Amino acid sequence: MIEKIITVVDETGDRLDLLISKELNEVSRTRATDLIRDGLVVVNQEKKKAKYKPVPGDVIEVSIPEVEPLELVAQDLNLDLVYEDTYVVVVNKPTGMVVHPSIGHGKGTLVNGLLYAVKDLSGINGQRRPGIVHRIDKDTSGLLMVAKNDEAHESLSDQLKAKTVKREYIALVHGVIDHELGKIDAPIGRDGKDRMRYEVVENGKEAVTHFEVLQRFAEYTLVKCRLETGRTHQIRVHMRYIGHPLVGDPFYGPRKTVKSDFGQFLHAKSIGFDHPKTGEYLEFESELPLEFTTFIDELE
Repeated sequence: MIEKIITVVDETGDRLDLLISKELNEVSRTRATDLIRDGLVVVNQEKKKAKYKPVPGDVIEVSIPEVEPLELVAQDLNLDLVYEDTYVVVVNKPTGMVVHPSIGHGKGTLVNGLLYAVKDLSGINGQRRPGIVHRIDKDTSGLLMVAKNDEAHESLSDQLKAKTVKREYIALVHGVIDHELGKIDAPIGRDGKDRMRYEVVENGKEAVTHFEVLQRFAEYTLVKCRLETGRTHQIRVHMRYIGHPLVGDPFYGPRKTVKSDFGQFLHAKSIGFDHPKTGEYLEFESELPLEFTTFIDELE
């Protein structure tokens, strides 16, 4: 473990996370926030939050763990490959699986499984994300497009940017929605207080979600959501914004409302796109996970 000590001699007005990233060139602000959250930063021997503003005379001690090299390994994860040809793969990701390796998730990811199950993957997104054109959250299940070569990757990425890819999700939300259809057009950006979360903000990126009520229960509503854009946590943030957060969502919903370790009840049910080579329109659907359907059956 490498330790560095900073003595603050001037009152700069910078937050603790920003000050650390400025003083330590090799540490980004995001990394500084993670170090603070993990208790690896102390000010005068005390833990402080990222928003704390150091004052003259404060002694800041930062402990930076050595980063273990990330080695990609092929693993037989019994992936559900819905479709595969020489250009593209459509895979049905289970709940609880991270899409690509990162610090803390070196194995057991979708990429690890793809390296075992698929012969070739595109290299546009680098070594850690071969073939990955778009992502869904760890605790979101359902369909993803995967590119097997760079030509396919560019075509699928262009379709996502042009908003021509059909992406429909099934979600269970809190509360009873009294109208049948809705459109949420609200920009999304990082939460100013917690960079792991996102929220609707005035200067955020464009985000549009369409939804349709499928079934109402006493305290919940089952909806189909169609993405027009693909921002991080988009459906989760948008449904919370209109007062109907996803059931089981640990970030954006009420805590401990259901007895389930399933995560948020969100499933990428269908995806449609033009084939990267032939231009033929392809569309695929997947069934809801057993835990999802079981919970709905209990509500009924």
